[in-house]
Amino acid sequence: MSLDHKLTQIVDRYYELQNILANRDHGDAQELGKLSKEFSDLEDLVLVITRLKECQQQIQELEAMVQNPATDPEFKTLAEEDLLIQKRHLLDLEQQVKLLLLPKDKDDDRNVILEIRAGTGGDEAALFGANLFRMYQRYAESQRWKFEILHFNDTEIGGIKDASAQITGRGVYARLKFESGVHRVQRVPATETQGRIHTSAATVAILPEAEEVDVVIEEKDLRIDVFRSSGPGGQSVNTTDSAVRITHIPTGLVVSQQDEKSQHKNRAKALKILRARLYDLERQKRDAQRAAARKSQVGSGDRSERIRTYNFPQGRVTDHRIGLTLYKIEQIMEGPALDELIQAIITEDQVTKLSELN
Repeated sequence: MSLDHKLTQIVDRYYELQNILANRDHGDAQELGKLSKEFSDLEDLVLVITRLKECQQQIQELEAMVQNPATDPEFKTLAEEDLLIQKRHLLDLEQQVKLLLLPKDKDDDRNVILEIRAGTGGDEAALFGANLFRMYQRYAESQRWKFEILHFNDTEIGGIKDASAQITGRGVYARLKFESGVHRVQRVPATETQGRIHTSAATVAILPEAEEVDVVIEEKDLRIDVFRSSGPGGQSVNTTDSAVRITHIPTGLVVSQQDEKSQHKNRAKALKILRARLYDLERQKRDAQRAAARKSQVGSGDRSERIRTYNFPQGRVTDHRIGLTLYKIEQIMEGPALDELIQAIITEDQVTKLSELN
C-alpha cells in the first residue's frame, strides 16, 4: 500500500468517525468511548495530512506557473523562490507525518513510579541517589507534573538508600521511560581529604503505573507482614506496627512501606508499587521479544545497563547510548536542562524506528 493511499484511508476514517459521533449521543458508553479515543488519536495526524495536501497543491500550481512560457519573468522569479520554500516545507511535513504514523507505545500516557536505589560506592552512592531524586523532582516541577513521595529511606548524612515517588501528569512515561538504568557519578566526595575522584552509582527505574484492571493480584499470592517503623540510624518513627512488607510469592518481589502512620495507607502504597513492578516485568518481557526482532535500539532496556555518567570535575554529563555529552552538569542536576538529554534520546529512538519503517 502506497503512503498516499494510506493517508487517504486515515482521513476517510477520521471523517467517518466525526459523522458517527455527531449523530450518536446515546448508546453503549464503552463503545462511544473507544470511538471518541480513536477520533482524538487521529486528530493531530489528519491536521498534518491536510497541511501536506495543501502544500502539494501549492507546489503543483507554482511548478505550472514556472513552466508556463507566458508567465511574466518577474512573477516567474517570485514563483521559483516560493517553490523552493514550499518544497522544504513539504519535506518537514512528510517527516511529521511519518513520526505520527510510528506505532504508539500504549503506555506513553501513563503516570509513573520512580524508584532510585544507591548502588556501589557507600555513602557517596547514597548522596548521589539523593541528588538524582531531587533532579527528577525539579524536572517534574518544570513540566508541571505532580511529584508525590511514596517512600524515602534516607541516611544520617542526607543520602538515600532507596526512595520512590509517583509522578502524575500528561505524557510522563513517554518522556521518562529511557531514564531506567545505572547512573554513574565521578566526583570528589566532601569527606575526601586528598582530592581524589571517586566513582559510584545509583540505579533508576521508571515504572509505568498500572491500574487494577491491568494487573490482577490474588490475595493468596501475597504474604503480608507488619512491623514497627524505624527511621535513620534505628530511631523509632512511631510506636505502632504500621509498617507493611508485602511479598508476591510467585515472583519473589518484595515491597516495604513505612512512611505513613496508618497501616492501611502503607498497604495501599505498597500495593501500588507492587502492581507497577509486576506490570513492568511483563512489559520488559514484551520489549525483549520485540528488541530481538529489531535491527537496533536505544539501549537494551536492561535495568543493569550503565546509561549515563555525571562527571563533576569536568562539568559534563554523557549519555552512553547515543554518545551525547553536554557540558552543563549543574543545569541538568537542577532539573530543567535534563530535558535536552531526554529529547535527544527520544529523537534518536524515533530515527531508529523510522529507518526500520523504510
